[in-house]
Amino acid sequence: MALKILKSCINCDMCEPECPNKAISLGDKIYEIDPDLCTECVGFYDKPTCISVCPIDCIITDPERIEDKESLYQKFEQLVQDDKI
Repeated sequence: MALKILKSCINCDMCEPECPNKAISLGDKIYEIDPDLCTECVGFYDKPTCISVCPIDCIITDPERIEDKESLYQKFEQLVQDDKI
């Protein structure tokens, strides 16, 4: 599952530096998560760090990008292999 930042984001800049996959960036109006880079921190941490630092709880599991832990780990391995993280 990739994560998604809701429109209620206040651009506090807390999540971007916490993302080990560099999946979070500032979009046109709010921060956005690239679903192709998001592994929900699988391969790095037990829980997504962006969720833990978000002061307004506006980061959720993207219902359009459902992936199990095995798929997320495979994505992590591919990103490492491709030197994207």
